[in-house]
Amino acid sequence: MRGEPHQCKPTLTDEDVVEFCKQGFVVLEAVVPDEVNRRTTAFLDEHPSMEPNEILGEPWFFDAVIKNPAATGVLRSLLGAGFLLPTILSNHRIECPRQVNCGWHRDSGAIFTPRLDFLQVFYYPQDTTQALGPTELLPSSHFIRGRRRFMEHYGNIRYGVCTAAPAGSIFITHYSIWHRATAATASGVRNLLKYSYWRTALPGRDWIADGNVDAMELNFLPGDVPGNPMLEKWHQCIPVARMFYWLCGLGEELAFTGGLSWPINAGYGRATDAGLPPAFECSGESSSGLWDERHPGGRE
Repeated sequence: MRGEPHQCKPTLTDEDVVEFCKQGFVVLEAVVPDEVNRRTTAFLDEHPSMEPNEILGEPWFFDAVIKNPAATGVLRSLLGAGFLLPTILSNHRIECPRQVNCGWHRDSGAIFTPRLDFLQVFYYPQDTTQALGPTELLPSSHFIRGRRRFMEHYGNIRYGVCTAAPAGSIFITHYSIWHRATAATASGVRNLLKYSYWRTALPGRDWIADGNVDAMELNFLPGDVPGNPMLEKWHQCIPVARMFYWLCGLGEELAFTGGLSWPINAGYGRATDAGLPPAFECSGESSSGLWDERHPGGRE
């Protein structure tokens, strides 16, 4: 069943979009009202299935969670106007305590591409501390090619990020990011709702774009992102730039010319803009402006 298209304003800037490309996720803490969190938890206790899709028919849930303004502003920035709302959802409901971590994995159907056609979203309707076994994410891992049967044997990875968060928290992820459920030492039930949103619009730098942003000042190297030691040094900025390039509506092909060329030379005050793609060159005085007249972008 095709989801309902949703219209809202974007909330991310150029730098925010680059940051998502680097990390592969955004965490929004306590953005759902407490009353909705309580009603959701009670509903899930009454419908303890792995796919409680009935809750999507509840207006109080659909408006506050599925159409949550903080979450949809991020989704609008990354997926463009008229993105499709979810029609199904899952509940990763566990009985605590649970003694072991689940294995690292990417969800079924994950592919490697600079395209961003859909996003996976998680929602905690209750306070989820480390003791309740929250999901752990591995930043930048959406660029790591790994088959599930080879990933599952990994134990603790130094750069993993625990998503322990207060009730009403939502985190938005790239579908291919490595993740796992962690061990739970507390007693009780932990709910985690999971659902996806889909792109309908062509990409086109359709977020809060600053026409004065300089492509040589955008740092595509995930140096401050835990997990980037998993990727090849310096080269890890290339898939980040390639995804941003696609999101700007410039196509899937982004050639790296090698050496200290763009995007490796971006964000560090380098004297040369060698390797900067023509589409990122400016028609004005600066040769390293982000947009030229051919790619003005635009928001609703």
